[in-house]
Amino acid sequence: MKSFLSLATALLFAAPALAQQPVQAIIRTFKDPNTKQVIVVAHRADWRHEPENSIPAIESAIKMGVDMVEIDLKKSKDGVLLLMHDETLDRTTTGHGKPADYTWAELQKLTLKNEHGGPTRLRIPTFEQCMLAAKGKVMVNIDKGYDYYQDAYDVLVKTGTVDHALIKSYETYATAKAANGKLLGGQLLYMPIIGLGKPGANASIREYEEQLKPVAYELNFATDTALTHSIYQTIPKTGSKLWFNGLWASQNAGHDDERSVEENQPADGWGWLLAHGATIIQTDRPAELLAYLRARKLHK
Repeated sequence: MKSFLSLATALLFAAPALAQQPVQAIIRTFKDPNTKQVIVVAHRADWRHEPENSIPAIESAIKMGVDMVEIDLKKSKDGVLLLMHDETLDRTTTGHGKPADYTWAELQKLTLKNEHGGPTRLRIPTFEQCMLAAKGKVMVNIDKGYDYYQDAYDVLVKTGTVDHALIKSYETYATAKAANGKLLGGQLLYMPIIGLGKPGANASIREYEEQLKPVAYELNFATDTALTHSIYQTIPKTGSKLWFNGLWASQNAGHDDERSVEENQPADGWGWLLAHGATIIQTDRPAELLAYLRARKLHK
């Protein structure tokens, strides 16, 4: 059986016929509850080939043909929204400490590190730069950005990319509505994250189904039984999509990217997620997942 790594390599260097769809086509697919096309989300963009949460990583993921890139937000001391996952600068930049302790000008003196921890010449990007790079090309999932909901929305308005973005949180509907009621359910798409093994998970799903009907739900589950004992099967009936993660085993009961690629068992990895209703998959292996889905006519 041909390995998915080989398929992915071929995909990355394919002819322009596999070029990325215009973002409006992606948005229509994302909002269509009846399509059989599966949305592919590149976690921290293409971090295997470029520094995570960087503009080149976003651009590489776009060329690959993903539908959405996931990015993380932090804020500088003087209020600039920037792309960064960790609470500190240490792992991904040449700096130390919290980004909130530095002005934007000070942060721009630092450079990003590559996946092996080596320094590059790349600078930390702003959220505005991110959205301008994505504009017209790809959707953007804003993770770790809920605390900056209004600030993020303002950037999206400024860049004309409100419809490109999806913001998410672990909050219950009541909490999210109380904090961001004017924006919740508006043009900026919102997605609740539900830990299916946690008490109250089913109640939270019901509340969102009744009050908001979000475009999608991100579902995390450490065991198969946590998924099968939930009421998640009711979600598609309300027109919402199911977002599953192919990232770490703790988020998908071991039906993960590594099982699909490194262990060459995609039927028990991504295939299992699809069989259990996934219509969106976030992955650290976007090229391989695209090849897998395209071979099954589940991605254009």
